[in-house]
Amino acid sequence: MTAVPDVDAFTRPYWEAAGEGRLLLRRCAACGRAHHYPREFCPFCWSEDVAWETASGRATLYTWSVVHRNDLPPFGERVPYVAAVVDLAEGPRMMTEVVDAPEADLRIGMELEVGFRPEGPEGDVMVPVFGPRRSHG
Repeated sequence: MTAVPDVDAFTRPYWEAAGEGRLLLRRCAACGRAHHYPREFCPFCWSEDVAWETASGRATLYTWSVVHRNDLPPFGERVPYVAAVVDLAEGPRMMTEVVDAPEADLRIGMELEVGFRPEGPEGDVMVPVFGPRRSHG
């Protein structure tokens, strides 16, 4: 088992964008709602009129759990890590990992932004993770 996702014809645009440092989601032209994880139809109105859209990369922390034990590679080498659900600025919730934030600093509503971590034997698949939002003053 690996942390690298299977890339197929449908998900290729998502993973290519991640490789460029962009997070994609899908938006329905029929009802206007965005969704994540990517699907070929809208999970709200079932329309197939959905398209890729670049997300802002901004999110807030909805909930999290600190994982202290995971026997599945490569996660065992990373413990402890923060498994989380974030609310993307565009509306959808996304399962992810929070990085670069001490456990004591985590709080519901914490402002986060996307980053990308290389995965796989070649480090050639970039996986979205979230960390504290930096000031862009």
